Amino acid sequence: MTTTLSESNRIVITGVGLASPNASNLAEFREKVLAGESNITEIDLRYFGKSAAGICSIEETRYRKKKENKRGTRAGCLGVYCANEALVDADLAIDHYEKSKIGVYIGLTEHGTVETENEIYNIKGYDYNTDYWTHHHNPRTVLNNPAGEITLNLGITGPHYSIGAACAAGNASLIQAVQMLRLSEVDMAIAGGVSESTGSFGIFASFSAQNALATAPDPRQASKPFDMARNGIVISEGACIYILETLENARRRGAKIYGEIVGYAMNSDAKDFVLPYAERQAECMTLALERAGLSPQDIDIVSTHATGTKQGDIEECKAISKVFENCDRTFINNTKSIIGHAMGAAGVLELAANLPSFEDNLIHPTINIDELDPECALPNLVYGEPVKRDEISTILNNSFGMVGINSTVIIKKYQDKQ
Repeated sequence: MTTTLSESNRIVITGVGLASPNASNLAEFREKVLAGESNITEIDLRYFGKSAAGICSIEETRYRKKKENKRGTRAGCLGVYCANEALVDADLAIDHYEKSKIGVYIGLTEHGTVETENEIYNIKGYDYNTDYWTHHHNPRTVLNNPAGEITLNLGITGPHYSIGAACAAGNASLIQAVQMLRLSEVDMAIAGGVSESTGSFGIFASFSAQNALATAPDPRQASKPFDMARNGIVISEGACIYILETLENARRRGAKIYGEIVGYAMNSDAKDFVLPYAERQAECMTLALERAGLSPQDIDIVSTHATGTKQGDIEECKAISKVFENCDRTFINNTKSIIGHAMGAAGVLELAANLPSFEDNLIHPTINIDELDPECALPNLVYGEPVKRDEISTILNNSFGMVGINSTVIIKKYQDKQ
């Protein structure tokens, strides 16, 4: 049984700001994912060496000065850029709402690693004398830093915090924002995910030690979810931040509405530090559908989390097969094949890649599948070329993470009469 929500409890997306390895705004991002244009490159990390990776290119001083970026973090720089871009996209002045009633919720997989590695490297030149350790280290490495840097930039005095949920963190931030808006704790939410992980040699080294770091002669072909030759993750930096408002407030100001968050769920595998578990992933998707008042047959696009690891892809495909059995109108795609794995920003970037489907009715393809793994041969898996549909009205977005955390968010196309 579903409950009809009032407009003050229906939460909609009214703005999107993003930075990905292949784009710095939503229109460009959509164009690139439809074309399957990757822009994954090769970087050379100290101590580790060369690896395929996704690097963002943004106008770093568009919304704050070079001096402020230098004092802050790369994650904060990406977050400030995307938050401001989201406000511009939403045609929303920051003082439209009381600044004490704006919440900032930012999902992170990791934070502080980059700064700590950099400082250790710096003091190496001084025989590891900690007198040369920067006094900026603590505010740079506290977990709330990226969210806090956004509030400093925009003068927001409402609540801000980061949500550590491994690679499910982007979705988790949206869920948190929805809950806080429905509780009337805030009137507007700035929510999304940020990752600066390409700045850390340790992250690359750790995935390499797990035999989970992708390699390929051409870095653009290294991220290969579902392909028989897949051999791991391509690490990317990135960010995507959304403006969320109640439907009541969005309609009142005549806002453009990208979609409505109608369902969500999070759960835990309680199974393994690293290995995913199809049973719990299926339960997560099922719970999100129940909360949305939808059946599996109602979903048009399943945006997969699949990272390009052998067992990870298979487990998610098992879960999707279980939930979406005999769903002939449900199509499935993957964005990591194009932009790599942006960790805490992965889920929200992947949602942004699919969100324009509500307008153009196109489903972007998965790329780099040369030989489809039979264990990943999902019905209606879109790869190679986009698929055109008569209408697309629902997206189910999966994000799963280490230590067994799962998240699913369901977005529905907004129509005036529904």
